[in-house]
Amino acid sequence: MVRVGLTGGIASGKSMVAEELAARGAVIIDADLLAREVVEPGTPALAAIIDRFGPEVVRDGQLDRARLAQIVFADPLARNDLERIVHPAVRARAAELERAADDAAVVVHVIPLLVETGQHQGFDLVVTVDADHETQIQRLMLRDGFSRAEAESRIAAQASREDRKRAADVVLDNTGSLAQLREQIDALWAELSSAVARQ
Repeated sequence: MVRVGLTGGIASGKSMVAEELAARGAVIIDADLLAREVVEPGTPALAAIIDRFGPEVVRDGQLDRARLAQIVFADPLARNDLERIVHPAVRARAAELERAADDAAVVVHVIPLLVETGQHQGFDLVVTVDADHETQIQRLMLRDGFSRAEAESRIAAQASREDRKRAADVVLDNTGSLAQLREQIDALWAELSSAVARQ
């Protein structure tokens, strides 16, 4: 098994890269999807979030993500508290999914906060999807309907592009066309496939 940590800033194109790798045969374990799964109604993580943030972060039994985001993006201590609840649950579920994968698989963990949480040390290969600041801003405004200030705030809450690049073994440049990105993914997949064959 080859274990890959895939990261990148918000709106850099991580999901697109993950989809392309899945199409080539990779097993994808997406921390964002798991973060939703571990806070479903009835989970210990949701109970802990309600204990910490109060019942106003729940609507119709479900976590009110927009309300919670307003709280944690305005208060770094609150964000730390949320991460202390959610991250261990996500890691436990990711480990479970990895154990279920084939021994000869390329397992790609998509982790937006890979560098921030210090997890980049634990992978055979770290891949960063990179897009310049203005591209991220424009994509966030278009995709999520954020104001420029909201987009800036989300980007500022993450590691810098430089920090992610320093932690990476491979940097995929996603400021060009999809065809250009796919060429880089093809080269990465060839490298990952040969790494599996060598093991």
